[in-house]
Formats: sequence, C-alpha cells, structure tokens
Amino acid sequence: MRDMMVLIEPLIPGLRRYARSLLRDADAADDLVQDCLERVVGRWHQRRADGNARSWAYTILHNLAVNRMQQRARRGTHLTMENAPEAALAEPPAQESPLHNRDIVAAMQRLPDDQKAVLLLISVEDLSYAETARVLDIPIGTVMSRLSRARERLRREMADTPATLHLRRVK
Repeated sequence: MRDMMVLIEPLIPGLRRYARSLLRDADAADDLVQDCLERVVGRWHQRRADGNARSWAYTILHNLAVNRMQQRARRGTHLTMENAPEAALAEPPAQESPLHNRDIVAAMQRLPDDQKAVLLLISVEDLSYAETARVLDIPIGTVMSRLSRARERLRREMADTPATLHLRRVK
C-alpha cells in the first residue's frame, strides 16, 4: 500500500492538469481525477508489475474522460432546475398541433381535384413542376397556375379557421 502511495501521489497535480485540459471544467475535472484515483487504488493488483504506474494512471484518466465526453454528447449538458433558463424548461403546447393538422387536411380535401393533385405532388411528394406536368399530362404553366390557386385558397381557408380553441373556464 505504501509503495502505491509513493508512486501515485506525485501524479495527482499532472492528472488534474490533464483532466482540466480535456474537460475544460475544474469541477468536472476534479471529479474525473477522483474517479481515476479510485480505479487506480481499486485495481492496483491488476497493474503489471513491470509496467509504468504513471502511464497506467494517465490511460485510466484518459479513458474515463473519453467515456464522460461521449456520455455528455449523448445525454446533453446537465442543468439543475435552479440554474436552468426558463426557456429551457418551457415546451410549447402540443395539444393544438394535431388539430391544426386536421384542419389543413380538411381544407385540402375541399380543394378541387385538379388543384389538390398539383398541391400534393409538389408540396408533399416533392416533385418538380416539370415532373408534375408529366405526371398529370398538362403544360407546366397550368401546373403553376393551379398550384398558385390551390395555395391561395388553402391560405384563405386556414385564415378563416380559428388559430386557437376557445374553451370555457370551469372553476
């Protein structure tokens, strides 16, 4: 145990510098060094007797740092409730989205078939004007005029529908 302390204790300042340069956060680096030292002490018996304790400790620190960075990339940064900006905690309401989508589909169903076909092929299926003209066997100018009329009619119908639901309050 004494020989381990003699070999490891002088490495701590260098381990801290390396951890800080990797993580760029003093608190996280100190935690990383702590975890590294726990592994070094806990697995000291697994170290090769002829191996270099310094390189072994730095390897453990480096691998722990890589794992932490990958974990942070997967999970995102950790925010405490007190330090989180209100915008990070707020989420737009999702109740109206399906209703809005339903209104758009209903408005599209009310379009004349020729306008609906052009609008769906260009907007939903992502065909070009020329491809749409070939599919429907009409001139490209006709495609553009039908698309313009379909978009304008859809815009007018969506403007007539209320943007939000008006629910009565129950106390």
